[in-house]
Amino acid sequence: MIATKHPDRPGPYDPQELEPQVQQFWQAEDLFRVTEDPNKEKYYCLAMLPYPSGQLHMGHVRNYTIVDALARFHRMAGKNVLHPMGWDAFGLPAENAAIQNKTPPAKWTYTNINYMRQQLKRLGYAYDWSREFASCDPKYYRWEQWFFLRMYERGLVYRKNAWVNWDPVDKTVLANEQVIDGKGWRSGAEVERRSIPHWFMKITAYAEELLADLDTLTDWPERVKTMQRNWIGRSRGLQIEFALAAEPTDKAISVFTTRPDTLFGVTFLSLSVDHPLTLRWTKENTDLASFVTKIRNARPDPTQAEKNGMATGHHALHPLTGEAIPIWVADYVLTEYGGGAVMGVPAHDQRDWEFARKYDLAIKQVIAPKDKELKVDLTADVFEAKGLTINSAPYDGLEFDAMFTAMKHELTKRKAGHEGINYRLKDWGISRQRFWGCPVPIIHCPTCGEQPVPDDQLPVTLPEDIPLMGGDSPLRKAKAFYECTCPQCGGQARRDTDTFDTFIDSSWYYARYTCADCDSAMLDDRGAYWLPVDQYVGGVEHAILHLLYARFFYKCMDDILNTKKKVMRGREPFVRMLAQGMVLRKGKAMSKSKKNIVDPQPLIDRYGADTLRLYMLFAAPPRQAFEWTDSAVNGAHRFLNKFWRLATIYAQAPKEYDKTQLNDRQQLLFNKMHATINKVKHDLGTRHNFNTAIAAMMELTNTLMDVLGDEPTTSIARALGRDCIRNLILLLAPIAPHICQGLWPFFADEDRFLMDAPLPVVDEDALRRRGFTFIVQVNGKRRGQIEASEDEAQAELTRRALNEVTKYLNGQDPLKTIFVPRRLVNFVVAD
Repeated sequence: MIATKHPDRPGPYDPQELEPQVQQFWQAEDLFRVTEDPNKEKYYCLAMLPYPSGQLHMGHVRNYTIVDALARFHRMAGKNVLHPMGWDAFGLPAENAAIQNKTPPAKWTYTNINYMRQQLKRLGYAYDWSREFASCDPKYYRWEQWFFLRMYERGLVYRKNAWVNWDPVDKTVLANEQVIDGKGWRSGAEVERRSIPHWFMKITAYAEELLADLDTLTDWPERVKTMQRNWIGRSRGLQIEFALAAEPTDKAISVFTTRPDTLFGVTFLSLSVDHPLTLRWTKENTDLASFVTKIRNARPDPTQAEKNGMATGHHALHPLTGEAIPIWVADYVLTEYGGGAVMGVPAHDQRDWEFARKYDLAIKQVIAPKDKELKVDLTADVFEAKGLTINSAPYDGLEFDAMFTAMKHELTKRKAGHEGINYRLKDWGISRQRFWGCPVPIIHCPTCGEQPVPDDQLPVTLPEDIPLMGGDSPLRKAKAFYECTCPQCGGQARRDTDTFDTFIDSSWYYARYTCADCDSAMLDDRGAYWLPVDQYVGGVEHAILHLLYARFFYKCMDDILNTKKKVMRGREPFVRMLAQGMVLRKGKAMSKSKKNIVDPQPLIDRYGADTLRLYMLFAAPPRQAFEWTDSAVNGAHRFLNKFWRLATIYAQAPKEYDKTQLNDRQQLLFNKMHATINKVKHDLGTRHNFNTAIAAMMELTNTLMDVLGDEPTTSIARALGRDCIRNLILLLAPIAPHICQGLWPFFADEDRFLMDAPLPVVDEDALRRRGFTFIVQVNGKRRGQIEASEDEAQAELTRRALNEVTKYLNGQDPLKTIFVPRRLVNFVVAD
């Protein structure tokens, strides 16, 4: 099954010779290509697609090895497995690298992809490379643009002015994380707040479903679901209208609050700097305009201790008392939440309390503790807990729920409010003023306005040969790109020069893998066979945005694409989610930006890919982080060498034996073998605990050596040893596939590929009779272990244990023997 099969038994273990031969064999046989088979259970296994930075590090290796082991295991379990790979190729890092290296980003990206692809192949990952694509390929983003237009038709995409962080040097919008101390992270320029036209996707239309469906994801980490719940941030409350004093009666400030029980404690209203009334009043008040400009450019943190504000000179009317309430503009009020208006209740909200104390505003207590022994001192601290209403006649003495109901009834009756739901989640701003991204497929006509690019003109192709010099996007200067005709009137028009947020690229790629060669549709009916993804693996750092956007896209695709024929199934893209722990170096996650990566290639060159794969899965449970150490890899290499050596002993052993003729110790090994099969299948297939599965295989290897020795002479012992090695090859194959493929021709009972050989079947009788590991100590120190059966006599166990540690007794007889049933024996000797 590989060309270099030795005629008698395997030669010396040489991974540098073996692994390339095995990989060539896989490629020649095209073993990883997969097609749809309705007669087999499908299993779609996927790792988050990588950004082609040019070099793998150990974090990548861990992620992809986990997924590869799962893919191989489930294929051996008889499933039809889809295991693809692609590239998240657009984005700012490639653009910046292109500027620094004076290389077009397309060339830089594809060079990196070619190098990283070879690294992945050298690690032996079982990808169906026929499905590979890069998100910067027009064949891919054509359908991204097509779907954007379908969303546009349904009102799920819109354009409006939005306040953004603007870098005046790089001439682009920056995310909050890219603003450091008020300056652009790359240019160092003072960041400005600007209102510019921006494209949005209406993710809020799916907010309730995105939240509710988290309860259906029973095989997702609870912490990931909690993070998404908090990000969506559903709040039940009242939408309260505060009429403006000295304004027409239909003019009001709408405020959302989850604490209507504190309504009688309102002493001021606060508006955000971007609230429509703020913008209107800055035109009349130059001092207010200066304050707003200062706050915008400072970009304060709403959680900061120091709160800043300015009185507008305007007032609103309390909806129940009619009292005039001063209106302020404050930096801690967010436009994105509740419409940018907050009712100030300083006695019962920490931020309002701090603001009121600073500006000497009234603080009115309207909630008292239920426990009358508790005293409230509002000069020292705020009281935020729920309790009983006071100073709220005629509603005094009500608890929260009763007061909520009372306020809802009264405000509804007065047409001054109603119950509402608010979300922390806001619509997704997808515009980027950078070059290296998918172009927005919209044409702007001075006569007809926004016009979608006709489907037969897609894709709107990004020119890949434009030189990048930094600063403004070159698309804005490229007449060959932006000059066009209006598809409606035929007049001169201009293409949109914004590009998509790269999160769009990664929000649907998993679906495209199912039919990557389809050139007539975004998805075809192969998607209905493969989707949703059965197992998704990636870092917890993507728990919110990527996973949330992918879930949103999947629901939109289901609504838009499934109208005529089924091209996908379900409403969630990922059935099971495994968030693997990070590989740390000196306490920090590996990344190029931190300059602390470990290149896998030198270790592959020294030990081979299987050693690295084995170590990565053995070092820690997949969900836990672990600290990288080069020296620990050697232990995995020693085990593979030992395993190969044992395999050479049993390569020519008889295949058949009568298990009823096994002696006691051989029976113990037989039982242990089947207990190991059972554990490994459970650990890999259900628990995904590779480390414990590997430990069990190592333990069986040691038991094999302990029971049968180095050179078994009897036919039944040799056959049993062969059976053990054969089963270990099958169990170890998903983790260390090269060495197992190299050994397989000597142990295969039938002519089939190792990847398609069935996993071992557990002997249930042996499982019921399985033994246990018995620890042997000398003076309380562990000096060895033996395998024991359930019915083995204490005297026999003690005798075998004594033989195991003879060299540690220095020729002495034990002074005392301490025997703990099923656990250990400790021999006490003179020091």
